[in-house]
This record gives sequence, C-alpha cells and structure tokens, in this order.
Amino acid sequence: MISKDTKFLIVGLGLLGGSYAMGLKQEGYTVYGLARRQETIDYALEHNMIDEGQIEVNEFVSKADVVIFCLYPKAMVNWIKEYKHLFKKGALISDVSGVKTNIVDVVQEELKDMDVEFISCHPMAGRETSGIEYANTEMFKKANFIITPTKYNTQPAIEFCHDLAYTLHFNHISILSIEEHDHMIGFLSQLCHVIAVSLMNTHDNSHLVEYTGDSFRDLTRIAQINENMWTELFLLNKDILLDETNQFIDAISHFRDALANEDEQEMKRLFIQSTQRRKLFNKNDGKKA
Repeated sequence: MISKDTKFLIVGLGLLGGSYAMGLKQEGYTVYGLARRQETIDYALEHNMIDEGQIEVNEFVSKADVVIFCLYPKAMVNWIKEYKHLFKKGALISDVSGVKTNIVDVVQEELKDMDVEFISCHPMAGRETSGIEYANTEMFKKANFIITPTKYNTQPAIEFCHDLAYTLHFNHISILSIEEHDHMIGFLSQLCHVIAVSLMNTHDNSHLVEYTGDSFRDLTRIAQINENMWTELFLLNKDILLDETNQFIDAISHFRDALANEDEQEMKRLFIQSTQRRKLFNKNDGKKA
C-alpha cells in the first residue's frame, strides 16, 4: 500500500514520466527524477514536478522505495542490468512499457536473486507530442491502467499498483496476463497506428490540408508518431501485430469485394455491425473503476 512516506524515483522524465512525477507531487509524495539532460531536471524542479533530480546514476537511486521506469523497453532492460545493485532493499520496481513479452521475463530473471520486486504496468495514456514540457495529468482521467502480474508477483505489489493508478486518477484499472495484454495492445493500439500511418502514406496528401474534414483528422491523429519508440514496440510484438494486420487486410479486402460487386446488402450488414460494435465503446466512455 502507498503511504505518505513512500518515496518515488521516476527514471526518464519525458511526457509520461513527467506526468507521473507531476501527479505524484500534486498528491503530496516525495518524488525524485533521473534524466539524460540537465535541462530536463531543471525544468522538473522549476515546475515543482520533483523534489530532487540527477543526470548521474549513483547511490541516489537507493533513496527511493518505488522506482518507475519511463524508458523505452530495451533501454529499461539495459539500465537494470547495469545498475540493479543500486536498488534499495525491498524496493518495488515498475514500468510503463507498451509491450510485455520478452521484457518482463528478462527483467524478473535479472532481479530474481535480489530483495526487490518488479511488477509491470501499462498506463494507456499519451499524446502525439513528446517531452517533459508537455506533461499533463489530465490525460490520465479518461485513460485505462493495466497491471500485468506474473506468477512471481505478490498480492501486495498488485494492490500497490492499483493504488498508484487510483492516486493518479486513471479512469479504469484492469489486470491482464502478459499474453492477454500483448494481444489486446496489438489490436487496440498497434494496429490502429499501422492503419493511421498507412493512410497518411497512401498518397502525398499534403495538398489536401485545406479541404480536410473531421473524419480524416480523427483517423490520422496518431499518425504523428515517434519512429524510434514505435519501431521498437512493433518488433517486440511482431508475431501478434502481423496476425492482427493480416486479419485487417482480410476485412478490408472483403469490404472492397462487396463494393466491387455492388453488394448493397453486404455493405449495409457491415455498416450495421460496425455501428453496433462501436456503441459498446460509447457505453464505456467515462466509466470509473
């Protein structure tokens, strides 16, 4: 359980890390920060996001009861391999990684002989912008928070993550297995990014900007994308994302055939089915857990 004496260290003060730090500070917790650039630490201090910050990795790490990694997955694994000896005895370690396969098992194996516990989480919040200057806790209020425990995690750690999500005012909190998470994220997030990127790359459509309507803007909002992070996430979840992409290709090919054959009944059936399925998401908007 989180107490007011709990001290947090955020490793990586970008958009999400900065937002975590901001939210925890607003709730009265002691927050430390680690970042690559001194300018980032200075910004976090000036805006009261952290109590202390450093760019050097040293015994400073051992001040924290909870360490939350807001790094790319592979960078987190490498960081832990190099600096795991600095963790405070009994510390809880967590992350924000968008893919869990080939990450969680590696970290837990790395820490298996240490008196710390790693439990993975995924706050499904973000923006098309990056950097601490865009940090904002408002994005948590309509976002889902997923806890992905394994057999190596304890019930107190799971409860702690639930408390963390509640403290940061996430809208809905769920518990999924690693496998369930990566299948879900492959469809609900990664495939959506593939579609948005592909739509933007279908034509050189920059000359259409003066005529664009809401449909195109809504569909392509997430096409403004961090090429380094998303390439890494896609490759880590390659098999699942390939399967989801193939299923989408089948679905759009089926619609194309219905259109080519002027099959009005099938087109209407597909429209009705999509409308009914979308209504389920409308019912869940604003639901709190």
